[in-house]
Amino acid sequence: MSDLVDRARIYATRAHKRIDQRRKYSKQPYDVHLEAVAELVASVSNDAQMIAAAWLHDTVEDTPATLEDIEQNFGGDVAELVEELTDISRPSDGNRAVRKEIDRLHLAQASVRAKTVKLADLIDNCKDIIKHDRRFAKVYLREMGALLEVLRDGDPSLFEQAGNLHASGVKSLGISEAVPDTDALWTPEPMALSELGDPHFKRMFMELFTARDIAEGLLSFDINTACSEVKTALGRRRRSVASVRIKGAVQGYLRRSDLAEGVCGDCFRHFALDQMVSGSSTFADVIHVLTRHEYCFVTMLGEVSGVICRDDINKPMVRMWLFGIVTIIEMGLVRLISQYFPEGSWEKLVSKGRLEKAREIQLERQRRNQYCELIDCLQLSDKGQILMEAPAVMQRMGFDTKAKARRAVKQLESLRNHLAHAQDIVTHDWAQIAHLSQRLEEITQR
Repeated sequence: MSDLVDRARIYATRAHKRIDQRRKYSKQPYDVHLEAVAELVASVSNDAQMIAAAWLHDTVEDTPATLEDIEQNFGGDVAELVEELTDISRPSDGNRAVRKEIDRLHLAQASVRAKTVKLADLIDNCKDIIKHDRRFAKVYLREMGALLEVLRDGDPSLFEQAGNLHASGVKSLGISEAVPDTDALWTPEPMALSELGDPHFKRMFMELFTARDIAEGLLSFDINTACSEVKTALGRRRRSVASVRIKGAVQGYLRRSDLAEGVCGDCFRHFALDQMVSGSSTFADVIHVLTRHEYCFVTMLGEVSGVICRDDINKPMVRMWLFGIVTIIEMGLVRLISQYFPEGSWEKLVSKGRLEKAREIQLERQRRNQYCELIDCLQLSDKGQILMEAPAVMQRMGFDTKAKARRAVKQLESLRNHLAHAQDIVTHDWAQIAHLSQRLEEITQR
């Protein structure tokens, strides 16, 4: 194993383990899938960059790592492969079918090497889905068939293997065509986010908060400006990035960390299409970009004029937006408890100590003439624990194990606590923020 591949294996394994990502059906550590994909690629090529990209192919999409992180650690060629393998569609682009078509067209433009890695990814995923989830397999096989049409110039042996697996899957399911099951396209939301589908909440959370509200202005320099001048200006303004003009028009950007000798033209980068949003774009779209890129660039009147980085998600307006989402989720949990455990039947599911604490809070609120039910005075984790005792609720919320539900509640509570105490939510809760914002956008598209 080359040093590059070994470093990629360690990096990817740690990144997915850090967020406790597991295979959906087997619950095995996620690196089991990454290893399988890397081994398939290694069986047809000794290209170390391709094998490294196989290990890293889901890192940007699923973990806090960005494409810039991949470039810094593994070089531009590996980062380019990972970028080709990373979906570019945004939740606001439309439903699953629309987003999958956008990602398919993106993959159609990928290199032969990236397509080979994608074939390996399809092979391993297809085996897993057909074995464990025949219902969703109908959807997946249709999507896989569409992808195979644009992967023909990938490795011939892997293409043949993927094609045979697709054909046998369609045959084993007893269908002449892999027609999508629209019910299977919807994954129940663990935290009652469906309440946000109400038009009032949609306007409040998706229209009132936009990218322009948190974007910072960009310093702009001509492509022939000396790097030393740019570095001085950025240092004085405490900025890490600036835009670059070519014949008066903004055409790219440069990072302070990239500045060396010479002029801007020696070290500037072109904007990637998937790292630009309009000023009216939602916070959800901004966060989606920042899961992949170090910077999200904001366009005004057709030209890039602002920038947002991850640390900007700590700004008061974003925190207020997130706290509102968490509050509505918690209200949704209370409604579910009232529905499934009427007339206080939930009380026997809470420890004596936690119940007594809730009663103390209720009495204090009543003393202040604040009406509330006892259930409103429970901790978020207590509410989640109650609902875990109802199988129907677990299924409705999309959890197949209590451990998974417990982990989701813990993450949500962590985010809520860090928001309430003005702590750094980007460092502690980025994965949860990315998940919540994506689900919010998807629901309001329904």
